[in-house]
Amino acid sequence: MATVVFFHAHPDDEAIATGGTMAKLSATGHRVLCVTATKGELGEVDDGFLSEGEELWQRRVEETHDACRALGVHRGEFLGYVDSGMKGEPSNEDPACFWQADLDEAATRLAGILREEDADVLVVYDEIGTYGHPDHVKVHLVGVRAAELAGTPRVYESTYDRDHVRMLMEVGRESGAVDFEGEVPDTATFGMPGERITTRVDVRDFLEAKRAAMAAHKSQIAETSFFLSMPPEIYALTWGTEFYIRRGAPAGTVEDDLVTGL
Repeated sequence: MATVVFFHAHPDDEAIATGGTMAKLSATGHRVLCVTATKGELGEVDDGFLSEGEELWQRRVEETHDACRALGVHRGEFLGYVDSGMKGEPSNEDPACFWQADLDEAATRLAGILREEDADVLVVYDEIGTYGHPDHVKVHLVGVRAAELAGTPRVYESTYDRDHVRMLMEVGRESGAVDFEGEVPDTATFGMPGERITTRVDVRDFLEAKRAAMAAHKSQIAETSFFLSMPPEIYALTWGTEFYIRRGAPAGTVEDDLVTGL
């Protein structure tokens, strides 16, 4: 059985982007780890949601642990950096933030976990961080370097298929079942073209676990949100496949999981 490490930027990224794959791997006997670069300190939260004296990062750490339990994750770790905020914000210049982290220093932290676990697979994001968030781009850079340092043999980039997203938006508009307004970024700069996708993981049998993991992040994902409020058939169409690019894969590679051949 394989050991697969998922490297994410913030709490809730693991559930949204790769939750179904994590649950599927765990259910089929593989060891699954979730390493999160930051504690999501700069997320938004409604007034009165937190307890008196409670910091958002504290709640988000708890939510991540709950989400990981829902997905069957065997080990969860935080890499120890501060949330950088959205692209172009002053918080990007905070010396403690992940975006400002020294590449080799951060990669060495992650490589230590990869070596300790003798990881077979590392999952990061694509080179644009799916949608350009500085911390997501940094996950790509740090993760690729960490795999080099640790000698991790297989690296996947979590992404979204732009063609699939366009189809979902059209279905949502035609059916009236989902209001995408303000929820989905410009598809020209979101994810990757379909022809670059090497690996499509069918996670329809694990959508209950994925939904439970999303719902665990109550400070960020309300039951009325785009993520959780869509009808079951649209939910399955939206989240039933998770998309990856295997780095260094031969041209024409088509896969349906992250561990074949290991």
